[in-house]
Amino acid sequence: MNGAPRCIVVRSAGTNCDGEMCRGFERAGASVELVHLDRLVAAPGLLDRSNLIGIAGGFSYGDDLGAGRVFAVKVRERLYPRLRAAAERGVPILGICNGFQILVQTGLLPGFEPGSWPVEPAPPTTALAMNTVGRLIDDWPRVEYDGSSPCIWTRGLGSEDYGEDARRLPLASGEGRFIAEPAVLDALEASGQIPVRYVDNLNGSSRSIAGVCDPSGRVFGLMPHPDRYLDWTHHPYWTRLGPETLRGDPPGLRLFRNAVSAVREGVAV
Repeated sequence: MNGAPRCIVVRSAGTNCDGEMCRGFERAGASVELVHLDRLVAAPGLLDRSNLIGIAGGFSYGDDLGAGRVFAVKVRERLYPRLRAAAERGVPILGICNGFQILVQTGLLPGFEPGSWPVEPAPPTTALAMNTVGRLIDDWPRVEYDGSSPCIWTRGLGSEDYGEDARRLPLASGEGRFIAEPAVLDALEASGQIPVRYVDNLNGSSRSIAGVCDPSGRVFGLMPHPDRYLDWTHHPYWTRLGPETLRGDPPGLRLFRNAVSAVREGVAV
């Protein structure tokens, strides 16, 4: 495509990582517009001209009724048809932390095969529950990536460019434990829809799942924050990583670059 891909990042009251997400997309080469959810509800056509969509992390509406619950209800009632259409036409959609919780509750994740998205929101088949430790976790757990996954966002993140210590992501959530029925987990594994898992499974997620994608690999949600790992100096002990590692993009920035590159190359809209 010609020009910078157009990206919409959605926020609401309580969202606190929208700036980081915007910066990630901007540094990756996208033209970003930050839009409040209420404005999007009033003008849903904004989604029709977007090439990328991001739902930022934080504590939308204070998580007063549960993490992401109010935001997800608004999306299901007012925006689902537009987001479904975006997914059908191949728009990469990213949800981080609270955004992941919202994508799961709206039924946009684990998602559906292209051409088979339901007209009405499907009941959720997965959930993000309270961490097994019973409190918010603020840490940098090690993660591992599945190079065979169709996920466009995580391509190359498991390569030798990143040593074990570099393959960490900041985690900050209280309701971050991914759960689902065994049959659902088996299906996700069989289709490669688990592109990232915890090595250090601090929150007790089923099968150490840190994030999932839809079957196309374009809709992706994860609990850790790649948007907080856009510079090597964000790493808790970056000076120990070595010059060979530090000369490339940090994993967080590479994740955003992957999606923007996919749009430019026509792999995504």
